[in-house]
Amino acid sequence: MNLLCLGINHSTAGVALRECLSFDAHQLNASLARLGCGGGTGWQALRECVILSTCNRVEIYAAAEEPVFETLETFLSEVSGVGVGEFDGAAYRLVDEAVVSHLLRVAAGLDSMVLGESQILGQVIEAYSTARRHGTTGKILSRLFQTAIRAGKRTRTETAIGHNPASIASVAVSLIARCVMDLKAARILVIGAGEMAELAVESLRKRGVQRITVANRTVAGATALAERWSGRAAALEALPELLSEADVVITSTGAPHTIISRDHLENALNNRADRPLVFMDIAMPRDVEPGVEELPGVARFDLDSLTAGLENSLARRQAEIPAVEAILAEEKAAFEDYLATLDVVPIIVGMREQADAIREAELEKTLRRMPELSPESRRQLDKLTRSIVKKMLHNPTLRLREIAGRADAAGHAADDAEAARRLFGLD
Repeated sequence: MNLLCLGINHSTAGVALRECLSFDAHQLNASLARLGCGGGTGWQALRECVILSTCNRVEIYAAAEEPVFETLETFLSEVSGVGVGEFDGAAYRLVDEAVVSHLLRVAAGLDSMVLGESQILGQVIEAYSTARRHGTTGKILSRLFQTAIRAGKRTRTETAIGHNPASIASVAVSLIARCVMDLKAARILVIGAGEMAELAVESLRKRGVQRITVANRTVAGATALAERWSGRAAALEALPELLSEADVVITSTGAPHTIISRDHLENALNNRADRPLVFMDIAMPRDVEPGVEELPGVARFDLDSLTAGLENSLARRQAEIPAVEAILAEEKAAFEDYLATLDVVPIIVGMREQADAIREAELEKTLRRMPELSPESRRQLDKLTRSIVKKMLHNPTLRLREIAGRADAAGHAADDAEAARRLFGLD
């Protein structure tokens, strides 16, 4: 059985291609139902399948008898409507050990755009849970994803890989928290509804902030983000009134020019009763006109203000990589030990079935010759023969598992399994 992974991520493809290939919840459910993993041809050549789709990656994990990447490529193309030639150069194709290493790194946050970010572990858990609901996972991918999830949890509890804020948005919120006396009670205005705005709102919620308003060029975008985090949505046209109300403004739009000028702000300040106002401009190009901080009670921060904090946070996270990799090595070794036993499990089952069939036949012949035995004596004799068989097979079973583990490291597990099968006459 081969482990396969076909994927693209932020390192291999731009956002436009990732958007086209990504699965929303409906597409994911429909696609897994369509796969109907089995053991035949076409989609059925995939014995097991899990789809991991996030804003930064689309990955299809599969278990199949052969490395059927063409099947996976065709499936992804048909589901997304994107020709194979359009994503072929950006896709990576991993097999067996490389799949295990990759998924463990993904779950641990080592393969993320932001080192050690926490969201990906929840996304891995959700991908596995969804596949389980559709019955597309079996013993191999289930064990692999359980191993990856355990590894991801261990790295976040046994190391400090996720302890320091390491995204622009999270560092921005940390800086805001140092500037605003009572952040939980502050009125926050977030302008923009993209990924950066989402991360900012998430960081604010984690710090207990309750009063968040999201304004965007399209009200639908603002509403979608606000509803996900129980905030309030507003149209960008209401910006003068919103600036009058806010204590903190975080901007992250894709506008090609500034959207908040000194003139706009001077009008809004007249209605603020001398309350301070903090601008956190994390847009590129900038949303807030430089110089607004010269107005009374106004503070302005931009990306240059955050660079030092971000670099320091990333440096501290990078220092944790050796400890994380040690955990991943342990988990990978445990999974490979499990895989090594798969070839001998049918042999062990066959040995036990064969021995039990012989036991039952011989016991039946013996009991026919001893009709005077009481029911209790017959039960005791049955128990005795079962115990003898169990003890006789105990050591061979242990030895087979040990051999499988050693043989797998040398790449000969299948050959040793076949030799054992012939030795015990299990053909």
